[in-house]
Amino acid sequence: MEFNFYQQKTSEYWRYPDAGNNFLFPTLGLAGEVGEVVSKIKKLMRDKGVFTPTALSAEDTEELVKELGDVLFYLSAMAKELHVNLSDVAQVNLDKIEDRRRRGTLLGSGDNR
Repeated sequence: MEFNFYQQKTSEYWRYPDAGNNFLFPTLGLAGEVGEVVSKIKKLMRDKGVFTPTALSAEDTEELVKELGDVLFYLSAMAKELHVNLSDVAQVNLDKIEDRRRRGTLLGSGDNR
């Protein structure tokens, strides 16, 4: 699926105050959904001793995929609120990490390494 198609399609389902002119709401939604992914992984570690993807059951993987979809939904909305296409966000990120690989700065810290 193309990112821009996904972004356009999901915009039909936005239900929040001043949608189309409110980047704060999807930002908060994104943070909440990322927290849900992290919480599910924490519980898998605590309850099932899962520390690697190969140790996940099919059901566990399915649940994580659903949560990642929710992350993508809010990421898409946030990008749209900032008037950028999700495919452009993906391309900028790919260009950035390719540049870091080329310069040997994938490891380390800092946004502008």
